[in-house]
Amino acid sequence: MENTFSYWEQGAFFKGFDVLIIGSGIVGLSAALNLKSKNQKLKIGILESGFLPSGASTKNAGFACFGSVSELIDELNSSGEDELLKLVEMRWIGLQKLRKNLGDKAICFNQFGGYELFRNNEAELANSCIENIPYLNKILSPIIGTTDIFAVNNHEIASFGFANSTHLIKNKNEGQIDTGKMMHALLSKVQGMGISIFNNCRVEKIEYDTKEKILISNQGRFLTRKVILASNAFIKDLFPEVDVKPGRGQVLISEEIKNLKIKGCFHYNRGFTYFRNIDNRVLLGGARDLDFEGEETYNMGITNTIQNALEKLLEEVILPNQKVKIESRWSGIMGFGSELKPIVKELKSGIFCAVRCNGMGVAMGSLLGEQVAELIDI
Repeated sequence: MENTFSYWEQGAFFKGFDVLIIGSGIVGLSAALNLKSKNQKLKIGILESGFLPSGASTKNAGFACFGSVSELIDELNSSGEDELLKLVEMRWIGLQKLRKNLGDKAICFNQFGGYELFRNNEAELANSCIENIPYLNKILSPIIGTTDIFAVNNHEIASFGFANSTHLIKNKNEGQIDTGKMMHALLSKVQGMGISIFNNCRVEKIEYDTKEKILISNQGRFLTRKVILASNAFIKDLFPEVDVKPGRGQVLISEEIKNLKIKGCFHYNRGFTYFRNIDNRVLLGGARDLDFEGEETYNMGITNTIQNALEKLLEEVILPNQKVKIESRWSGIMGFGSELKPIVKELKSGIFCAVRCNGMGVAMGSLLGEQVAELIDI
């Protein structure tokens, strides 16, 4: 009485896998894509706990970015120049791979540029960032391929309609995507290669002390030769010793706004808050720094503290003197750690992981999927 699946179902859907991937986000799907491209004979399956990807792949802001000036300075101070350059290179290469894999049209890629906004009371931070622009342009130019990556664009503050703001730094190399359409295109491509995706299938335990790994889920027992964990912060459910912790990102989106002036991806408050245009609406999210402890959670949901702060920024700075209704609110779970470098390695014999994107999953996901696929020898 172990399960109700037929002999045929057990043989076709639960056994004989070469690789099973846990997590159907950008990383997991990219890993499957790369494995199947190398060897079309591989039987690959993807187990996803939710009806849709459960982390942040379809719940983020859709920034095709590699870091604002203040973020890069903070990363430089914490990790040093060599590590910063490695991180930016991974993000940049990952973005190019994403665009190449799916095409700009499929993901609605628009290179409107990325901006960092500073309010009136942030002159000291703004000036510090501006002073570092020549240095960052110099060290990042071999990666990005241009010498004028960041530039001061204060004159655009008025054209965007912002209030209570004095400084604006532009990065012309950054863009935005529609992550829903991106994931739809990625799912279609992966499934078109004969890769099975099992939704609402939560892996509860991995028995790995055998040559064939057994994945025990709420739907049944899966047998496979190799396993990839691409579940980001949720890897803790299976390997609690891995240095990844959750970080919830709350988001809201406005109603349609006639003659919306905003166009681009905007970073604010050292990257903790962010906003953009999408379909004549303003998408605004973040503010996790207001409650780090409360937002270190695996639970989806929203809080008054953060939602009120986002709405206040919308009213005071982004769309001043306008009464705008909020059409929708949601959240996603990201994976962070004590180091900025992602974790791509073999955890146990035949069990691999690609996790800890530190809020840069759109940028790094395609590359991390490729990297973990390269570790697997079948």
